[in-house]
Amino acid sequence: MIYASKLKELREEKNISQIELTKILNIDNSLFAKYEKEYYIIPTKYLNTLCNYFHVSFDYMFEFTKEKNYKEINPEIDLIKAGQRLKELRKEIKKTQTGLANELNCSYGTIAGYEIGRYLIATPFLYTICKKYNISADYLLGKINEPKYLK
Repeated sequence: MIYASKLKELREEKNISQIELTKILNIDNSLFAKYEKEYYIIPTKYLNTLCNYFHVSFDYMFEFTKEKNYKEINPEIDLIKAGQRLKELRKEIKKTQTGLANELNCSYGTIAGYEIGRYLIATPFLYTICKKYNISADYLLGKINEPKYLK
């Protein structure tokens, strides 16, 4: 994945220490260091908090776009909308829940849970889906309505 370089760049650009960001996320200092180096994958909810803090989009953080943010962006992730959009994408690409689950190396129950809005799409799955199908992470999460697809 590719959020670590942007995360470090944004933190240094604003001259903010890792410790300051751990307070915002309410996590241990050593855990944040592992997220920033991608030793551990940062959860989507924490990544959303950081995107909001730095006023950047998921698409920018994942290096899908050079634009830092979108004009109209919702700071909150909409679980229901994210589930609906994932289901729409899955149907567009003509995959079953099992087919998408196999592609992501997870269970179809995980995909079903995402689609009904029970779970927030995990960061590695979000990145993989968006990268492979050229869809905006912010769109998929219900944070924006346009653009749906990235250039």
